[in-house]
Amino acid sequence: MRVGFIVNPAARAGSGSALAQRVADRLRSAGVDVRTREPVDAAGTADAVRALSRDPGDGILVAGGDGTVALALRELRGSGIPLGIVPTATGNDLARTLGLGDRDADAAADAVIGRASRHIDLARVTAPDGRVSWFSTVLASGFDSKVNDRANRMRWPRGPLRYTIAILREFLVLRAIPYELELELPGGDTVRVAEDLLVAAVGNTRSYGGGIPICPDAAPDDGFLDVTLVRSAGRLRLLRLLRKVYAGTHAGEPEVSTYRVSAVTLRAVGVTAYADGEPLGSLPLRVDVEPGALTVFVPR
Repeated sequence: MRVGFIVNPAARAGSGSALAQRVADRLRSAGVDVRTREPVDAAGTADAVRALSRDPGDGILVAGGDGTVALALRELRGSGIPLGIVPTATGNDLARTLGLGDRDADAAADAVIGRASRHIDLARVTAPDGRVSWFSTVLASGFDSKVNDRANRMRWPRGPLRYTIAILREFLVLRAIPYELELELPGGDTVRVAEDLLVAAVGNTRSYGGGIPICPDAAPDDGFLDVTLVRSAGRLRLLRLLRKVYAGTHAGEPEVSTYRVSAVTLRAVGVTAYADGEPLGSLPLRVDVEPGALTVFVPR
């Protein structure tokens, strides 16, 4: 068995470097030929994936978080080349969805050694100027995108606690935003929504922000996207609702609407959308599902 292994710059810092090395050592001890690449930035990571994909062997691994995975999936989508994930960052939402524990070197390596793979959907995002990008987890817009923006600026703490603190800080300046959405349902009908919203999230998977299940019924292989909309309420009520969001039990609440769609267009003024921990651009944006577009290594 032969694989490429890309270790992003952040993963080479601190404990991430030791984790990536443990994965490589475990693979080699199982007889896997590992070709390691260490790019210096995001552009180099994309270039490394592109170069390895021309002679991928049995698959390509990346060490990093959801942002690193996003760089890889844009190059590997539709290729059939299996992607292995070594979760070394703070979010790791796709890795968690696939059954890979946070910073679990043995599980990450064994998923490759076991050769078990799975096809999952991706979400394609199209801007008005035709620019296209993809994500694997959840698109956040509104309050949750502001949380992402704040969390990305924070140097401390690391891990999911960073998102919790960012949520609490943004909660102090919370306000609803006028949205217009066009939701294309599985049967072909279109639903139009015009409301003031706190959150408009589009999920290919259940969670973002290090495990917050904003789209609790989303599945990455069902050929659809899940949309969660949250309307405003009093602050005490919203604090209680926030607890339900963390538990994934918010879908039935009166302030929450959920939809299953094949595509959705989101419009709002002054809102930047985030997905996989990275900014996608300002609304309006259209999001479509690409069923089975990515092949990933998964635990047996």
